[in-house]
Amino acid sequence: MDQLLFNSGFPILSVLIFLPLAGAVALLFLNSDQACRIFTLVVSGAVALLSLFVLADFDTATARFQLVEHHRWIEAFNINYTIGVDGISILLLLLTTLIMPFCVLASWTYITARVKIFMICLLVMETAMIGVFVALDFVLFYILWEAMLIPMYLLIAIWGGPRKIYASVKFFLYTLAGSILLLVAIIWLYATNNYSFFIPEMMWQDYPFSAQVLVFLAFFLAFAIKVPMFPFHTWLPAAHVEAPTAGSVILASILLKMGTYGFLRFALPITPEATIALAPYVLWLSIAGIIYGGFTALAQQDMKKLIAYSSVGHMGFVTLGIFVLNVRGVEGAILQMVNHGITTGALFLCVGMIYERTHSRELLSATGVGKYMPVFITFLAFFSLSSFGFPGTNSFVGEFMIIAGAFQFDTALQRFPTLALASIPGAVLAAAYMLRMLQKIIWGGTNNPDQSWIKDLNLREIVVLTPFLFFVLWIGLGPQPFIDLMHCSVDHLLQQFEAHQNHAIAAAGALIR
Repeated sequence: MDQLLFNSGFPILSVLIFLPLAGAVALLFLNSDQACRIFTLVVSGAVALLSLFVLADFDTATARFQLVEHHRWIEAFNINYTIGVDGISILLLLLTTLIMPFCVLASWTYITARVKIFMICLLVMETAMIGVFVALDFVLFYILWEAMLIPMYLLIAIWGGPRKIYASVKFFLYTLAGSILLLVAIIWLYATNNYSFFIPEMMWQDYPFSAQVLVFLAFFLAFAIKVPMFPFHTWLPAAHVEAPTAGSVILASILLKMGTYGFLRFALPITPEATIALAPYVLWLSIAGIIYGGFTALAQQDMKKLIAYSSVGHMGFVTLGIFVLNVRGVEGAILQMVNHGITTGALFLCVGMIYERTHSRELLSATGVGKYMPVFITFLAFFSLSSFGFPGTNSFVGEFMIIAGAFQFDTALQRFPTLALASIPGAVLAAAYMLRMLQKIIWGGTNNPDQSWIKDLNLREIVVLTPFLFFVLWIGLGPQPFIDLMHCSVDHLLQQFEAHQNHAIAAAGALIR
């Protein structure tokens, strides 16, 4: 328990978890669609404001879990309600709470059928996502991890596009398959750690190397599907294309980050020797995802598919940063998780705004709208520049840190400079497909369709996109406050690897031979 700083005051993390759930229950008693929209916006806005108090109380000088709450739950199995936040989870917690009100606003006119059920799904989803990032008991984590599947499945299956049933079932089956392996690993860890599900007690134990490899592989498949890493990515384009705008934003901005968060929270500290031994294989899969995602995005005519495949490449950079196992790479990966959530979420919002006007996601239908939508094009240009890491935008900082981390030579197997060079074409491909999309939307060609009837963004849409642009520029020009939040926790995480490094190098050498 020395890793914990208990909260002796207001249980703010519990309020963040259960306030959206309470709001979802209250929605059952509202009959007006407009009242449901307003109430959901108020609840998600209140959660966003409360999360800022977590930031205000957060101590960047310690790596311990903070604002911890611990209560007995199911004593017969030693299952507890234990939650807390550290430098690895706080940015993802804030990303979740701050994005949700804009998902509600983005759905204001887009969703016209079954509005109450849609808003209930959003609020239940928010409870599960917040809980995943603060859970310190494995049973609590697993319940919330699985709970996310149901509202996300419903968002796609009820309000999705023409192939919504196919996309929703594929999303559900893929993620459920990975979750079953995760459950097996949790049960083994429970039996090995004196029948305790307390996550911090499972970290940095001297598990046998062969057991670590098996647990790591179970973790890897569960989290790689969620990221999704190549070649486990095939559910993502279908889910993104068929999901409503808010569903695509939640998928891209938050759900994908749960896979990479799982690597940092569980795979690295629980199976450190297996992580170091198997890191080269994960790194090459990351490179494959970066290159594959870039080429596939370049071939797309559907704007949602283009952005979906770009996510495969961008998340490849995140896993690359995690598994180079040095401070610069891991900090760059965490920052890039936030950056991807901001930029890709904003791009999906932009596509949704075009879709509301043209009822099509094809680039051809949006060709040449720049002449009639100058405000929209201004936002889209900044988000597109951010997507391929243009200097001065948020993604440039994250990708720079990841590639710089990959070039460092102080890692266990000293193979990463080659990998760093191999990742650079991914950045070039990102510029190619984003600039191609921008060129078509802004100018098009000589035979553009008549777009004079299309209206520019209204005030609600400008309000939705402005905060995203603010963070694109803030992180791009002044990222230090965000790095300070995570630095102590990341430094502590990687210092623990040093104690396991010699054994891991020997084990890795034996594995390679």
